[in-house]
Amino acid sequence: MHYYRVEPTLENYWRGIILFGKNVASYKFALAQALYDTRRDGSDLILLEDLAVPFSEHLCRHLKDAPKQITSQRSQFLAACAQHNAGELTRDALTDITVRRGFNNVIDAFHIVNQGEIDKRFFIDERKTHKGIRLTENFFRLGERLQYQNLRYETESRWKLVEQGWALKISANLLDVQCDEQQMLYSMVNTRRVTITRCRDSLNGYQKGRCFYCDAPIMLASGDVNLADVDHFIPWSAQADIPNINGIWNLVLACKSCNRGEGGKFARLPSLRLLRRLYNRNEYFITSHLPLRETLIRQTGKTPKARSDFLNQNWNTALNRLFHQWEPDVVGPDLF
Repeated sequence: MHYYRVEPTLENYWRGIILFGKNVASYKFALAQALYDTRRDGSDLILLEDLAVPFSEHLCRHLKDAPKQITSQRSQFLAACAQHNAGELTRDALTDITVRRGFNNVIDAFHIVNQGEIDKRFFIDERKTHKGIRLTENFFRLGERLQYQNLRYETESRWKLVEQGWALKISANLLDVQCDEQQMLYSMVNTRRVTITRCRDSLNGYQKGRCFYCDAPIMLASGDVNLADVDHFIPWSAQADIPNINGIWNLVLACKSCNRGEGGKFARLPSLRLLRRLYNRNEYFITSHLPLRETLIRQTGKTPKARSDFLNQNWNTALNRLFHQWEPDVVGPDLF
């Protein structure tokens, strides 16, 4: 995939697994969260009985709000998680069932993206020889990277988005995700609003943890000095002329300097070079599976040409109103 091959860092390979896998169950997300929880005690071997506890706990937590965690009709393992939530199954009993049934497919499928295995492995399957998985050097190096701090937020957000896509059970051309003034993503079910997840957490992975404009690192933890701003690519001041200006297609994450610092964007229109970057970012949404894919198709068009025309038409419309174009001081290379 272009996403991680144009910039083959460990964090981007990991994000490829989280963002672009074709999900038939939420187990990849649960396994990723369980691996984040892994204690660094010097050993690279994780026994299934130790991995089973955080793995099942994350699934139990999500089941409380989203009963659908798999696309098949039923799962004995998920039924056991639901029993545990209801107080009908002990922690030890659930751990035993998780060891026997919870990892049957997810360990084999974890590194598979678009029907092929990615070039970097983060663990080796040693269930038959050592009753567990063995973390590779790639995983330990990943934990030392700055962007590792963002991955837990991104995984949780992606999990919630997939849950919502499954829960809606409506035609893909009716699926639409919007952003509100509190920077939360939501969708409408009939006349009921359903809040999904934080906008920042959903967008960050597709931008590879960088400011959309200048490539400076951005972070997701509240209070971080580099906390990302959610910005309208075509400025809000053009709202009268631009349909659905709050749509996902027009939202990017920016550093504070680009968004509102001295020499920042403010109400100026980003250049055509940056518009091409927006197109590429949006195509990452299209490559990803529901519901952002369906949202972008609904908002911008069914074909690459239609989506490109949509952006160009809106950019030209905004230019007639705003007049002034803007370019940032670029910190890093263009890796979109």
